[in-house]
Amino acid sequence: MAHRALVVGSTGIVGQTLAQRLVAAGWVVYGVARKPQSDVSGIIPLAVDLLQKDALRQTLSTIQPTHIFFCTWTRCATERENCVANAAMVRNVFDAVDKSSLQHAALVTGLKHYLGPFEAYAKGALPETPFRETMPRLDVENFYYAQEDVLFQQAEKHGFSWSVHRPHTVVGYAIGNVMNIASTLAVYATLCRETGAPFVFPGSTIQWHALTDVTDARQLAAQIEWAATSAAGRNQAFNVVNGDVFRWKWLWPQIAAWFGLEAASFPEDIQPLEPKLAHAGAQWAQIAEKYTLREADITRLASAWHTDADLGRPIESVTDMSKSRMAGFTGYQYTPHSFFDVFERLKAGRFIP
Repeated sequence: MAHRALVVGSTGIVGQTLAQRLVAAGWVVYGVARKPQSDVSGIIPLAVDLLQKDALRQTLSTIQPTHIFFCTWTRCATERENCVANAAMVRNVFDAVDKSSLQHAALVTGLKHYLGPFEAYAKGALPETPFRETMPRLDVENFYYAQEDVLFQQAEKHGFSWSVHRPHTVVGYAIGNVMNIASTLAVYATLCRETGAPFVFPGSTIQWHALTDVTDARQLAAQIEWAATSAAGRNQAFNVVNGDVFRWKWLWPQIAAWFGLEAASFPEDIQPLEPKLAHAGAQWAQIAEKYTLREADITRLASAWHTDADLGRPIESVTDMSKSRMAGFTGYQYTPHSFFDVFERLKAGRFIP
């Protein structure tokens, strides 16, 4: 029987990469999103809002997936609301779909599992790094935990296996994504080059000096597929990063050089991106006109708030991947290439000059 995948959040930085990987591997892929891409070869688009239960049931009731991949989330005003809404989205999909052929469901979360939700991010008593899957949940509300609980309940009730995947900062290609460090830094570097502003690292002293890691969307997609098709991946939670470690003070000059810049000296005080880009919309529109770029709206390319959250953390962030490696997943991605590959795609697609 051919694998039939339901990729929930198929236009996001994770879902888009996963859907394309599965299509290339011969899967039948249904891509669920509010505004799915209809021009991606091999992906069957399904347009629906996951919080609209009746519409979701009408859209998914005839689909008999063998695998479901949850690669999306929604952000609300409070973490209590986040828990309610994000758990409901997972539950609504399970309620709507025909589960008679379902073998496996995977959920993508992230390091907020260890660092806490937006309201308490990297605050209070936190575990020592490296982050390991055996660490207990934090004693705070967290929508990742709420999503996991729905997944576990549904798997036990209906007899399919599950996996949870916890990436660090995801580096990948997705236009319009609300959490995209690579395209955010590409926009920032382009603005610096065009205006002559210094290319200053916008993060904390600890992030500049300490070891860290990131997750290429392709590495994440590879682990998700492996867990979905391997006995060793069933009913497990896995961290997933590139497999190397680096310091931003080492990588920053390389990013600068890619854009023909010199990296500025590390500042004495943190200089976050959000204030810098808050009023850069007109400048970006001028750059887009000058180079006939495809996107003049800076907010479609840059998510400064999220990049600030990642680079401004006051703690070391290193992730252990031993669990999946010992289970048989041996994927690896060199981090500089993760960024440079996205930059090349943005340039080739005329999103940056």
